[in-house]
Amino acid sequence: MGGSEPLIRPIITIAALLAGVAVILGAFGAHALQERLSEHALATWHTGVQYHFIHALALLLIAALWSHLAHGWAAASAIAMVIGILLFSGSLYALALGAPRILGAIAPLGGTAFILGWLGLAIAAWRA
Repeated sequence: MGGSEPLIRPIITIAALLAGVAVILGAFGAHALQERLSEHALATWHTGVQYHFIHALALLLIAALWSHLAHGWAAASAIAMVIGILLFSGSLYALALGAPRILGAIAPLGGTAFILGWLGLAIAAWRA
């Protein structure tokens, strides 16, 4: 392995951990929170889990395609997706659990990070 290829292992590790956490949080929402939260709060939780899991899988996609991507852009894309999970999904989890509504202002920042991550992946593919 040369160049930026050592980044593949951390990306796969982070992706796998994030996907596992998404499954845990999905199960937690479906079982432990089912009787405790309103339908609206459960839907918010579910949206957080859905975006969390999709973008964890996207990280695996980046790792799988690594040899076909411009590495700098691929790395930036992966970082943006992790930030998106933390900000978007994290704020939705917090809101569902009753955090102050002002935290809702963080979700669009996470959504923007997701968009930048996908655009970065497109650029990584184009420039490879």
